[in-house]
Amino acid sequence: MTIELEPSAQTDGFHLVVDALKLNGIDTIYGVVGIPITDLARLAQAEGIRYIGFRHEQSAGNAAAIAGYLTQKPGICLTVSAPGFLNGMVALANATTNCFPMILISGSSDRAIVDLQQGDYEELDQLNAARPYAKAAFRVNRPEDIGVGIARAIRAAVSGRPGGVYLDLPADVLRSAIDAKTGALSLVRAVDPAPRQLPSPESVGRALDLLASAKRPLVILGKGAAYAQADEAVRAFVEASGAPFVPMSMAKGLLSDNHPQSAAAARSFVLGQADVVVLIGARLNWLLGHGKAPQWSPTARFIQLDISPTEIDSNRAIAAPVVGDISSSLAALLAGVEHAQISPRAEWLDAIEAHKRHNAERMAEHLDAKPDPMDFYSALRAVRDVLADNPDVYVVNEGANTLDFGRNIIDMHTPRKRLDSGTWGVMGIGMGYAIGAAVTSGGRVVAIEGDSAFGFSGMEIETICRYKLPVVIIVFNNGGVYRGDDVNRGQGTDTAPTVLMKSAHYEKLIEAFGGTGHYVTDAVGLTGALAEALASGKPALINCVIDPATGTESGHLKKLNPQSALAHAT
Repeated sequence: MTIELEPSAQTDGFHLVVDALKLNGIDTIYGVVGIPITDLARLAQAEGIRYIGFRHEQSAGNAAAIAGYLTQKPGICLTVSAPGFLNGMVALANATTNCFPMILISGSSDRAIVDLQQGDYEELDQLNAARPYAKAAFRVNRPEDIGVGIARAIRAAVSGRPGGVYLDLPADVLRSAIDAKTGALSLVRAVDPAPRQLPSPESVGRALDLLASAKRPLVILGKGAAYAQADEAVRAFVEASGAPFVPMSMAKGLLSDNHPQSAAAARSFVLGQADVVVLIGARLNWLLGHGKAPQWSPTARFIQLDISPTEIDSNRAIAAPVVGDISSSLAALLAGVEHAQISPRAEWLDAIEAHKRHNAERMAEHLDAKPDPMDFYSALRAVRDVLADNPDVYVVNEGANTLDFGRNIIDMHTPRKRLDSGTWGVMGIGMGYAIGAAVTSGGRVVAIEGDSAFGFSGMEIETICRYKLPVVIIVFNNGGVYRGDDVNRGQGTDTAPTVLMKSAHYEKLIEAFGGTGHYVTDAVGLTGALAEALASGKPALINCVIDPATGTESGHLKKLNPQSALAHAT
């Protein structure tokens, strides 16, 4: 007599990936489908995970990265193998550099063929390609390890200093079937993946003693302070210290730009004159002149709050390192700040106020002018005035001059509402960040784009329209990279290297996908178009035509752009 056994239920790698993501609270995936991950996207959507499909993997990765920054959960980007993976790598590297938690999940080709370089479809050793650009990189070689792989990727992305993580999923692992019970038992929920890291009491006492000795103290707020979401603690510490503060661009809004202690309008002066500087989630990288003269006083002493001990002394000796997470470090400092008797000198505060008034008067002259055609000042003033009536709006900003002027003119009053090119200063983040912010928050977004920067990710306006996202794009169109009035110094008829199409009608692009386009040539038209677009809550693009001669080469970064003495000879 033969006994027939009932077959056990089966699952496969596709289902295990989705189950593991759901178990860990992942509710959104950004990506571009294709071999071998199309069915993974379909299944995720069927199981309740929102899938946002893009036109290019770099933008999908940027959306995932900014979602991670806004939520403190890793944003997930899903790509195909080889070329798609490489496209996503730009965003992965940018996320790692900016300390945004993100996981790039890519399908890959058969390991046995790849390792022997036998020419498989889209053959590439993706794991080793990713390692230099990621905080961590993992490959799953068995379906029963998918749960562990995803849990480790999540923990790596958000613990300590956040960053980009790569997770490689070979096609044969995705399609492999295993016993469903075995698969369910293999799943892992990452418990407390970003645990608090308390600073040592000695480091806190040392920092408070140094701050108490300051005559000209200064607080620098960095992107890390904004990411920490310790907003009330930041405010309490700054106000208790009485010290002036300067926010880095993505930290704007932690305290309102019109806060009386803000020294942003006297930035160069305070950086050069401060004797004790408190860095809160800010790094002494190129954005802060590496902490060295002439931007900084050679006798200034630094207190640095950072979660990574290896960041300390990276460019300049740090007299009082406070290593721990921002929330815990600020709580410890606040517990002792009242007894530290911190008292900035009156002449220091008076000098700052004098510089702020002087610089504000100079800025007002530019903003009050009415040039025809518009320049960056007049156009951004119109944008600023409309945004002042819409404080809930997220502002995405990229370009050269568009970024530099926008950072100085657009005031921010709430945290994590300004999203820009960040640590690398890289172009092409605009549409990805705008989509990530809109999807994550459900709120309205204004992307202020240079015409060159917009070109890197402009096709994503179709994505914006497809998902009916409340994103308004303003393209500052001066017909060029930096500016549009350069000339060909050779004998041919080609345009100069920095010149774009002067007559471009960018607004027509969004109209092709069902959005609303606006073409404006003056501040009044820009004000009306932006107010109308925001009120509609629908996708819109404003082609803002400004003077081709406005702007400077490399924006404010001229010193980083070596130029031949003959380059501009006529």
